[in-house]
Amino acid sequence: MHKNLTVPIPDDAIAALKVGDAVTLNGIIVTGRDAAHKFLLEHFIQRAPAAEERALYDELKRLLQGGVIYHCGPVVREIAGGWEFVAAGPTTSIREEGYQADVIAHFGLKAVLGKGGMGARTLKACQEHNAVYLHAIGGAATLIAQSVKEVVGVHKLEFGVPEAMWVIRVEDLPCVVTMDSHGGSVHADVLAVSEARFKQLVG
Repeated sequence: MHKNLTVPIPDDAIAALKVGDAVTLNGIIVTGRDAAHKFLLEHFIQRAPAAEERALYDELKRLLQGGVIYHCGPVVREIAGGWEFVAAGPTTSIREEGYQADVIAHFGLKAVLGKGGMGARTLKACQEHNAVYLHAIGGAATLIAQSVKEVVGVHKLEFGVPEAMWVIRVEDLPCVVTMDSHGGSVHADVLAVSEARFKQLVG
C-alpha cells in the first residue's frame, strides 16, 4: 500500500504503517550521520544543553518533534543566496545503532530514514515511541536529490558538509517502511532466514 507522509507526522499515521508499505515523504527533515548523533547524545541527551547551545537545542527539538532524521552525507554546492543538494543518497544506518534509540526517545522522532536497516534496540524504540524506519533507495543519490526542493538551513557545518545537520524541504521523496511500530522488521526477518540457511549449508 502506498501512503503519503507529511512532517510533522501524526501518531495515527505512524501506527497505520506496516512493513512493506511504500511511502512518499513531504515536509522539513534533518540530515544527521555519525558526528551529529554523537553530538546530540553527548550535548543534549546525556546532559542539559549549555547556555551557548540552548538556541540550537530548542530549534532541533522543534524540527525533530514528530519529524524525520535522514542518515545522509549529501554533496552540496553553494548557490546565490544559499545551498543546493547535488546528491542526497542514504548512508548505512546501522552505524547509528548505538545512538538512535536515545535520539528517538528524547526528540520525539517519528521516522528514521536511511539504508540497510537497524538493530533490535532501535526496533524496540520504534515500538515504545511509535516510530518507523524508512528505507531509501541506495545508489540513487542524484534521483533523491531531485526531491530536495529547498535547503532551509544548516547546523554544525564545522563538522564538514557530509556530517553537518542540513535542514531540507522534501517533496515526494520515495521510501519503504522496513521497520514498523508494531515490531515488524524486514531486516530481522532476512537475518533469521539467512542464519537458518547458513546452518543448513554448514551442517
